[in-house]
Amino acid sequence: MRSAALGSALLAVGANAQYLLGLGVGDTTGPVVETNMMGYASLDQTDTGLHMRTRARAFIVATANTTTAADRVLLINIDVGMGDSGIRRGILAQLKTLYNGTYNEANTAIVATHSHSGVGGYVENLLPQLTSLGFVRQSYDAIIAGSLVAVKKAHSSLAPGSLNLGTTELLEANINRSPFSYLQNPADERARYAYDVDKEMSLLDFKDTASGKSRGFLSFFPVHGTSIYENNTLVSGDNKGYAAYLYENMVEPNSAPGNTSYVAGFIQANVGDTTPNILGPVCYDPGQPWHGQDCDFRTSTCGNKTQPCIGRGPGFRDDAYGFSSNAIIGTRQFDAAKKITSSTLKAVTGPVRSVHQYVNMDNYTFTANGKSLTTCPAAMGYSFAGGTTDGPGAADFTQGNNQTSQNPLWEIVKSIVNTPPSAAQVACHAPKPILLNTGPTSFPYRWTVHSVDVQIFRVGSVVIIVAPGEFTTMAGRRIRESLRAKLIAEGVVTEDAYVVIAGPANTYGHYVTTQEEYAVQRYEAASTLFGPNTLAAYVDIYGKLTSYLGATVPSTQPANAAAPEDLTKSPLSLQTGVVLDGTPSGKKFGDALVQPLTTAYKAGDTVTVTFQGANPRNNLHLEGTFLTVDRQSGTTFTQYRTDSHPSTKFQWLRTGGSLSSTSEVTVTWTIEPGTPAGTYRISYFGDSKPLIGSIKAFSGTSNTFTIA
Repeated sequence: MRSAALGSALLAVGANAQYLLGLGVGDTTGPVVETNMMGYASLDQTDTGLHMRTRARAFIVATANTTTAADRVLLINIDVGMGDSGIRRGILAQLKTLYNGTYNEANTAIVATHSHSGVGGYVENLLPQLTSLGFVRQSYDAIIAGSLVAVKKAHSSLAPGSLNLGTTELLEANINRSPFSYLQNPADERARYAYDVDKEMSLLDFKDTASGKSRGFLSFFPVHGTSIYENNTLVSGDNKGYAAYLYENMVEPNSAPGNTSYVAGFIQANVGDTTPNILGPVCYDPGQPWHGQDCDFRTSTCGNKTQPCIGRGPGFRDDAYGFSSNAIIGTRQFDAAKKITSSTLKAVTGPVRSVHQYVNMDNYTFTANGKSLTTCPAAMGYSFAGGTTDGPGAADFTQGNNQTSQNPLWEIVKSIVNTPPSAAQVACHAPKPILLNTGPTSFPYRWTVHSVDVQIFRVGSVVIIVAPGEFTTMAGRRIRESLRAKLIAEGVVTEDAYVVIAGPANTYGHYVTTQEEYAVQRYEAASTLFGPNTLAAYVDIYGKLTSYLGATVPSTQPANAAAPEDLTKSPLSLQTGVVLDGTPSGKKFGDALVQPLTTAYKAGDTVTVTFQGANPRNNLHLEGTFLTVDRQSGTTFTQYRTDSHPSTKFQWLRTGGSLSSTSEVTVTWTIEPGTPAGTYRISYFGDSKPLIGSIKAFSGTSNTFTIA
């Protein structure tokens, strides 16, 4: 149905509904091999396969009986490390063509789940591209394609509905990974809170008017996407992707992942200093006297070294990569969401509004508490390179380092790779010692953002701060409290207003700490791009946008700084394409090299099959799968599992050396409890590239095996 016709039909059907609601999901999985992963910024973390496909989940809320952009919002939640101005620009350009401005800069938000096991190379600024060896067009295109699939599904499914809000306390799913920094905040402020991270999950349920059933939800809870460790090389949506899979599969167990009409959104919040590694960090350095001891509280070091201080998830004893911990933390978020949706929820009513503004954060000047303050051109401190207990850094960098005297070698290196900071820049960022002066450095193009997306959504009594970075726990609390108070004071919302944060979104502005946390320069503070007044600046900027969220549609939008320049047109890229796929003598693509056992398997066993493979970069199989587990029914086989099920893993290996054209694919399936007894097989779907000619699809199938 064309957009105009669809709108007219919905106006007629939804005359008595509060909202029009649309939900959809799309596949954003980029190249799962030979591409650096995004999140840990580790050159060694180059992907070799797939744990679970990454998804985009789109949610549309529109005021009933309206068709205008001002009366609707679109939130796209994507299993990636961070929002990005290039991704946002690409999505918006396509949406303009498809829907003629119905979804635009003001009412569309691109929010990341902050998985650290997704495919990298899609961010348009140089600093996040360094470990991915530049821009990876295939990764960028996949994210945009999957997001558009999700939006198309959401738009075409628009139907009258209602929204309902609930909350619950979720314990044992996050802790603070920088408690030393948190303790720098005023004691009386800390005394207002029971925990040093937010433990409340909030959930906005989308209920269909016609059926009376839930169609999906948006939930908000802060926990880093670092359940799966830095040594993992299989692409995954981490704990929030896992939680979404669990919920969607529970509602529609007979639908393949990614093909459900029910859409579960697990949104990131003030995530900056949170971690899912809830057993805390410990020194892992066998043979050293500090092995097994607590890490240094301020610096997260062991024997003055960063690398041995490692955070531990709840299942760290079960596997070396964090998959068990990922399942535990994902399941706990799933259980919390299920608890909320099973309880009595509060009806949400009121207008739908959005406001967006580009703000240049270089030298943004404002007044707070009677003082004139300014932000700084972007820069990263030394502790940025120290990493975190989720993923320790390299060399001799440590957290909590605000000394002005640094390693002489790094002083030389940093003067070569970027523009030396001026005296004014050094003073502006103090006490942060500048390692990378990213703001003033523009060779070969901008290293980090300077113009950020500031955005707020209002859906009745629920207000969403769409944040261009990772706010720490207390930074998030302060901006939520400030904005809520201002909205109530101005009569925009009433006392029942509920304010949440969604981010990192739209543009990656790295971290936002409180000024007190900034002073001790752990990782989050060193990564606070725009200096010690960054949080105060955001409080000021967001606070000036409240008048645009009232019941009356504003006649104008706020004045904008220049939008971020398009850096995707001519980016650096050192990733080479696939040259040739070959097979050893006597073998053909898809041959099963390692077959399943001939003896019966049982629940908990792992079936392993190896095939003669080809490079998965030849075809991403978006909205498809690289593998299936098939179950025999009579004389035919039906699909039972895909590469989106967490029980399967798809691993690719180049054989014969780095320049060889031959490769193998290993598929594993760990049989879940409750799997029906019977006969099964594993199938592999690949695509081979000849030296001359077109890429050709092929498939391979294992021998059958039995489950008792």
